[in-house]
Amino acid sequence: MTGWVKPVKVRTLKVRQPKAMRSTMLPNALTILAKPELTKPQMVVAFTGWMDGGDVSTGTIEYLVDHLETQPLAEIDSEPFYIFNFPGSMELSALFRPHARIEDGLVREYEFPSNTFHFSPSSNLILFSGKEPNFQWSAFVDCMFVVAQQFEVSMIWFIGSVAGMVPHTRDARLYSTVSHESLKPQLERYGVRFTNYEGPSSMVTHMLATAHERGHDMATLVAEIPAYVQGRNVRSIEAVIKRLNQVLGVEVNLGDLRAVSDELEKKISEAVDEQPELGELIQKLEEDYDNEIFDTQMDDLKDWLQQKGIRLD
Repeated sequence: MTGWVKPVKVRTLKVRQPKAMRSTMLPNALTILAKPELTKPQMVVAFTGWMDGGDVSTGTIEYLVDHLETQPLAEIDSEPFYIFNFPGSMELSALFRPHARIEDGLVREYEFPSNTFHFSPSSNLILFSGKEPNFQWSAFVDCMFVVAQQFEVSMIWFIGSVAGMVPHTRDARLYSTVSHESLKPQLERYGVRFTNYEGPSSMVTHMLATAHERGHDMATLVAEIPAYVQGRNVRSIEAVIKRLNQVLGVEVNLGDLRAVSDELEKKISEAVDEQPELGELIQKLEEDYDNEIFDTQMDDLKDWLQQKGIRLD
């Protein structure tokens, strides 16, 4: 998922469960752990894997859970939704298996993929972090929307990221896709651009395509992050949370995140200084970014990234 191309008309998907079941029953895979008194809270959603480059999706939720007063709210059982025994080499199948820790002949930890909701009474937020399921997307989305319905969620936000031609020395651009045209003015106030994309999709797109008919408003905030920076991108996480402070009307302290972000930028800059060719290309990226020129005359950097095994497609 790289280039931004022509807009795509989204077909409304049909949800398999009958309406009566949606409104009166909890899906078997969903467990509600608490029933706090929240006032039309907003929900912020993250998934590992797809659109979690630089850990921007899950890292943002992790930071919010750690820095807001949060408690567990609900869980989605992993058993119906994931492949655990994937055929193939040990290296490949290991990516799908639950994690275990054995010490002195005793199983100390055995972890399935987790899909957990937290709530913050002081910020009036519901925070979700999970793994995009391998199976039954509609059933998984039902669990998400049932939680939204149970607690009268006023808005659902997905936080994500994609690799792009942006410099590590600038804040990430944010792109958005919305579940309904009426939500666009709300996003425009925060300088968010709207996504143009055609290609493989995620379960988040499935949620967006079905949210309006299920009675929910939903939008994505997807950060465009530097393709040449590997590992957790703290600067992009910081940029997303700064925007969330505005969008959600909350005040999340970014002090310690800023310190880590500055240190990361320093280390990246030192590494770039050792590769003059890359430094020149990044300088061009900075000039284009500052002049609002996007994805033009950057074939040299794309070629350099591909030579290093980093692809944008």
